[in-house]
Amino acid sequence: MQFAEIILPTRLPRPTFTYQIPPEIADKMQIGMRVEVNFGKNKLYSGIVARLHNDKPADILRIKPIMGILDDSPVVNPHQLKLWSWIASYYCCTLGEVMSAALPGHLKLSSETTLIYNELYGDDFSGLTNDEYLIGEALLIQKEITIDDVRAIVNRKTVYPLLKSLLDKGVLFYKEELQEKFRPKMVNCVRLAEAYRNDSSLLKEVFEKIEKAEKQTEILLAVIQLSRQKEAVLRQEIIDMVDSPAALNSLIKKEVLEVYEKEISRIAGLEEELAQSTLMSQAQQVAFNEIKQYFTEKNVVLLNGVTGSGKTRVYIELIKNTIAEGGQVLYLLPEIGLTTQIINRLQLVFGQDIVVYHSKVNNNERVEVWRAAATGKPIVLAARSGVFLPFENLKLVIIDEEHDNSFKQNDPDPRYSGRDVAIYLAAISGAKTLLGTATPSVEAYHNAVNQKYGLVMLQERFGGLKMPEIQLVDLQAAAKKKDMHGAFSGPLLENIKRTIATGEQVILFQNRRGFAPILTCEDCNWKSQCRNCDVSLTYHQHSGQLRCHYCGFQQELPKKCPVCSSAKLQMLGFGTEKIEDDLKVLIPNARIARMDYDTVSGKTALGKLILDFEEKRLDILVGTQMVTKGLDFENVGLVGVIAADQLMGWPDFRANERAFQLLTQVAGRAGRKNRQGRVLVQTWNAAHPVLAEVVRGDWKGFFLREINERKAFGYPPFMRIISIVVKHKKPETCFDAAKLLAIWLK
Repeated sequence: MQFAEIILPTRLPRPTFTYQIPPEIADKMQIGMRVEVNFGKNKLYSGIVARLHNDKPADILRIKPIMGILDDSPVVNPHQLKLWSWIASYYCCTLGEVMSAALPGHLKLSSETTLIYNELYGDDFSGLTNDEYLIGEALLIQKEITIDDVRAIVNRKTVYPLLKSLLDKGVLFYKEELQEKFRPKMVNCVRLAEAYRNDSSLLKEVFEKIEKAEKQTEILLAVIQLSRQKEAVLRQEIIDMVDSPAALNSLIKKEVLEVYEKEISRIAGLEEELAQSTLMSQAQQVAFNEIKQYFTEKNVVLLNGVTGSGKTRVYIELIKNTIAEGGQVLYLLPEIGLTTQIINRLQLVFGQDIVVYHSKVNNNERVEVWRAAATGKPIVLAARSGVFLPFENLKLVIIDEEHDNSFKQNDPDPRYSGRDVAIYLAAISGAKTLLGTATPSVEAYHNAVNQKYGLVMLQERFGGLKMPEIQLVDLQAAAKKKDMHGAFSGPLLENIKRTIATGEQVILFQNRRGFAPILTCEDCNWKSQCRNCDVSLTYHQHSGQLRCHYCGFQQELPKKCPVCSSAKLQMLGFGTEKIEDDLKVLIPNARIARMDYDTVSGKTALGKLILDFEEKRLDILVGTQMVTKGLDFENVGLVGVIAADQLMGWPDFRANERAFQLLTQVAGRAGRKNRQGRVLVQTWNAAHPVLAEVVRGDWKGFFLREINERKAFGYPPFMRIISIVVKHKKPETCFDAAKLLAIWLK
């Protein structure tokens, strides 16, 4: 007898579950394939084969057989299985949870006791019995019902024979039956009917018959012409060209043209000719050579290049070298939706050699990218989830903006760092890793200083442009002079007006979305708080709701205080909505837009907003930390930081590091093409050492001060920290358990 160890997408602590391999499928079984198995009483799962063996289990009588194989070849390779095991061990979670995070949704199949209406059956129930008719009608309306619903509808306890009959007739299917969810994307195409494809001389007679039908003639000529240029002519393409669906339908009815379906890839490709990138500057060439030299002796190199130094150009040259040698490249970005410009730049250079993988890609597209990576697609541009793809020959991993906190998955399990997992993936794949950033993480720079990583510096902006001039605005002094206009000091407001008047653009950074972060009662000091998280609810004016930015809880804005019934409710603080609102009053003629998660939630909204700003249809862009990442605008003369103190006030040992990084990154958006830009940073504490280091651009000074503090207090990278959270619906049980856990840990 042969057995297989199967990984199932569950939270159970067992890494794998043992199943018997039926003799008829034993020859086809391979590690990394998906198989259909029964788990528990009546659940069906698709699991991944992790190991094959002949070791007879002690509880042999309880071992169930595998029901079937779902793939012709493995969907997961040995490197991935090794990576999954490391993640489960290092991040303290189950192998099943890693599997759930790693696989695209359409490659994870599970069962539910739900009945699904079969849309292909239609609505003709004339061939059904009375009870079958009642169930069919309920399914037609509701689309999904449970077995208990069926019992209630027909008033019977035993309904399985009835359901079997409906299943046989094709009215419904069970979710217990694993449905392969991936479907290829099909489009309608148009071509000449077979007779005319085989003998083009017959077309002369057709043209004579439709001589007076101008639109039909135009369509036929277009189809013939396009058929010579491309493999398939889209039906919609012809309609867009000629704008006459009726004329097209006439040619189809006359059997001159025919419509057929063609499978196409969902992975977007760029149609334009590949752009020839410019030559590297001398500084870029030196950095490139140093990276190549380090790669001969070290697996990881940190490229520390100031904003605007042209790190992407160095990446492009490294990618070209790697794919010329037959290797694959994984290019990781912290938040793929925020880096439209980088995607466009790389696609212009590499065209069809590049695919994109991130959370806004739908499940069908994810499966296609998954398969593309497995078959050797040269370049994958991805967010942190790209580390789970099945690369065939990975040789280079580029982690852009390696310091960014978005690489960390905080919830649910596995709570992993995409940067650290990518470094481990590269190590087990025999690939090299390049970390790129203008503001390195303290841990990465510490590793470079201690020669664990190679360190390459790129300290001048491309084209010899000067770094922006950074100036602090003391809000205490402005308040004393009564020179405050809402959230704006006099100097910042004047600079905004002056910049717009000269035809340049302004970026304003406030790391809080919404209208106001606090709603409070003037009489009893009540504050609106999330019922789940106990954090302040933020008021969003566009929806009229209070929202929690941690768990998503939302509620209507109360008209009076829920504690004392007072109507004196006051909003404190300001978010991006409030800043946008105030600007419309203070500078009424300015064209203003807001960039935060409320305004760019759609798949194309962010790209449109960036394009509007690039093409100078906007004067001012107000945004959260989205505006600090990967954006390269040539006409930005001024960057304003509304409230720098908020960045440094968090009870977190990394607060100063993140403040330095964010302020430096957002300052780098100013003056990137034409001339030196200006940055105004508003603060109530102008003597803060981090602000002084940002103004000087003194990363080394910041690092030395910060690393000494970390060492003194026992923080990373000198110590590892783990957060243990105890939860229970009863507070007293939670407290007792926490005390007990503390005793055990001691």
